[in-house]
Amino acid sequence: MPVATPEVYAEMLDKAKNDSFAYPAINVSSSQTLNAALAGFAEAGSDGIIQVSTGGAEYFSGPTVKNMVSGSLAFAAFAQEVAKKYPINVALHTDHCPKDKLDGFVRPLLDASAERVRNGGLPYFQSHMWDGSAVPLEENLQIAEELLARAHAANIILEVEIGVVGGEEDGVEAEINDKLYTTPEDAIATVEALGFGEKGRYLTALTFGNVHGVYKPGNVKLRPEVLKAAQDAVAERFGKERAFDFVFHGGSGSLPEEISAAVDYGVVKMNVDTDTQYAFTRPVAGHMLQNYDGVLKVDGEVGNKKAYDPRAWGKAAEAGMAARVVEACQNLRSAGTH
Repeated sequence: MPVATPEVYAEMLDKAKNDSFAYPAINVSSSQTLNAALAGFAEAGSDGIIQVSTGGAEYFSGPTVKNMVSGSLAFAAFAQEVAKKYPINVALHTDHCPKDKLDGFVRPLLDASAERVRNGGLPYFQSHMWDGSAVPLEENLQIAEELLARAHAANIILEVEIGVVGGEEDGVEAEINDKLYTTPEDAIATVEALGFGEKGRYLTALTFGNVHGVYKPGNVKLRPEVLKAAQDAVAERFGKERAFDFVFHGGSGSLPEEISAAVDYGVVKMNVDTDTQYAFTRPVAGHMLQNYDGVLKVDGEVGNKKAYDPRAWGKAAEAGMAARVVEACQNLRSAGTH
């Protein structure tokens, strides 16, 4: 199927919320990882979200070019074409964009989509993320209001982050401390600034102990009840039940019961990156170790072209990552929902 239209994406998110499941949002940085994500979603019978970070977008443009906008547009164009051959819907999203990269990433992409929509076309992306976790909440929400208006005009959903995610991603680090837990007051401030959809639809990444990076299960101190407290606070103040469409960041190392609780409290999207990176790379390492004298021209020999052909180890890498995407769909209860 083609990449989801804005209307189909909205239906996907509504279905996830109403039926208590969430979509894995798989970070990709190449055509191979993109194909792996598509294959995994198709095998799981799940729609899904495929996204690029600032670093992933730079890499898509070419390691010597490092242009986030051209890389993002190249990713979107490639995805639009190859997704047609898969029996599921996927939405395209740009991941964490901090304040200092807005003018070189999200704002130009919003402008490009707005122009395309004015000319009768569809936006390049179905959603974009503004990561204001490193600035004061008031400034975070002021910028979010501006971006939400621009996104709404281009028929795009905005994702915002209210709180701090620990660990490191794309060179952005945050300490692991009590600031990792969003308060009910922060949640109320968010809806006061951004509304309930009348200003444009948005997804909300509240933080409940989320940490980017590699952690063993149980080492991340998640408190999904923070999400319930936010939903309850808004319901009590404004009379609107389950107002938020939540996003779960930093899920590596999360326990299955923590993931399940988060989904029950309104998570419709969960970012998956670290685990799929390893799932992609591990088969490559195995191939190289098992075919050492084939992939290297040892002692002046010629090696084995079938062993060092990038397609040989690339297929194994894609299969490994696709299997991890299937697992994510199963954990988030989206498998079989297409």
